[in-house]
Amino acid sequence: MMTLEDELKGRFRNEYHKGLINLTFTTKQLSYEFYQSLKKHGLTEQQYNVLRILRGFRAQGSLTIGFIKERMLDKDSDVSRIVDRLLEKGYLTRMENSEDRRQKLLKITEMGLHLLDSMFECEKTADKLLDNLSATEIGELNRLLDKIRSKSK
Repeated sequence: MMTLEDELKGRFRNEYHKGLINLTFTTKQLSYEFYQSLKKHGLTEQQYNVLRILRGFRAQGSLTIGFIKERMLDKDSDVSRIVDRLLEKGYLTRMENSEDRRQKLLKITEMGLHLLDSMFECEKTADKLLDNLSATEIGELNRLLDKIRSKSK
């Protein structure tokens, strides 16, 4: 197992500094590997995230951009632009909200659902990125990450 010091050929001010750099470095590495599997399907992580949200909440009917933005992994995403790209590809539909004409309602299309179904390999790839951890270790990792995020709010 290669240490962070070996990979980055550097030293750290203290263990907290090392922890933050380690978390950032590891996240970027895993994100890059996941992105490579998404790229084969012509999607970005943000586009994939929008499609997953629309699929996951489709029982509720059409969703607003605001609803999707609240659930995005990347809170700085330009959801309107992402939606425009997905519309161009035919993966979702957009219609005017009859109750509030300023709002647009979005719904995943059959083509979008089919794309997500065909991307099950990407999800399995994502699972493999952490398969060197046991179920107990994954539980502990999730607990620690939740603890870190609760401090930052």
